[in-house]
Amino acid sequence: MAPRPLGPLVLALGGAAAVLGSVLFILWKAYFGRGRERRWDRGEAWWGAEPARLPEWDEWDPEDEEDEEPALEELEQREVLVLGLDGSGKSTFLRVLSGKPPLEGHIPTWGFNSVRLPTRNFEVDLLEIGGSQNLRFYWKEFVNEVDVLVFMVDSADRLRMPWARQELHKLLDKDPDLPVVVVANKQDLSEAMSMVELQQELGLQAINSQREIFLLAASIAPAGPGFEDPGTVHIWKLLLELLS
Repeated sequence: MAPRPLGPLVLALGGAAAVLGSVLFILWKAYFGRGRERRWDRGEAWWGAEPARLPEWDEWDPEDEEDEEPALEELEQREVLVLGLDGSGKSTFLRVLSGKPPLEGHIPTWGFNSVRLPTRNFEVDLLEIGGSQNLRFYWKEFVNEVDVLVFMVDSADRLRMPWARQELHKLLDKDPDLPVVVVANKQDLSEAMSMVELQQELGLQAINSQREIFLLAASIAPAGPGFEDPGTVHIWKLLLELLS
C-alpha cells in the first residue's frame, strides 16, 4: 500500500495556524484594542498594586449634586505584551502577579492568557501569547499595540538560546521605540547561564544605547506563594515606572 501524501495534511495544519493567528488578533483588538499611545510624561511612578478606591454610596450626598448620579472614574489602560519561547515561565509569571498559585508541571499555552491588574492611577493589561514555534509567527502583529514588551528566557535552556535571541531581535526591529524588559528566568538552577553570559548570548550589548532595554534576573518558581522572588517584585516595579 502506497504511503498517503502529506500535502493535504500540511495545508490543513497551515490553515489552522493561520485561523488561530487571525482569531488571536481579533480577540486582542476586541479586548485591548484602543491603539497605543505613548505615555512617558505622566509624572512619578506609583510603586504599589493597590486597586483604586471608588467612592462608597454612603459617602455621597444627593444634595451636593443636582439630580446627578455619582460617576465612577474610569481608569486608563496600559498594555504589556509577555513573550518568550515555550517553557520560559510566562504563564507562571502572570499567575504570580495576579496572586494565583502557579500550576505544577509544564503546560504549554495554546493561544493566549491575559491578566488585568488595577493600580491607583491606571490598569495594567498583561497579554501572554504562547511560545510554540507555530505561534511565534504572530508575535510581531501585536508589538505595535502595546506600551511595554516583556521577553522571558529560560536561563538554563542553553540549547535554544540562539532561537530566543533570533526571536527577540525580530521584535526589536519591529518597533525600535518600544521599551523592552528581558527577564532571565530560572536563575536558581545550577545550569543557569550568568547575567553576563546572557547579555552576550542574546546580543544585548550590540543594541543601540538610546533604547530602553533592561535585563533582570528572576526565579519564578513553579510552586509556592507568589511574590517571594525578589526578581518578580523588581520586574513589577520597573513595569509600573515605564508605564507611568
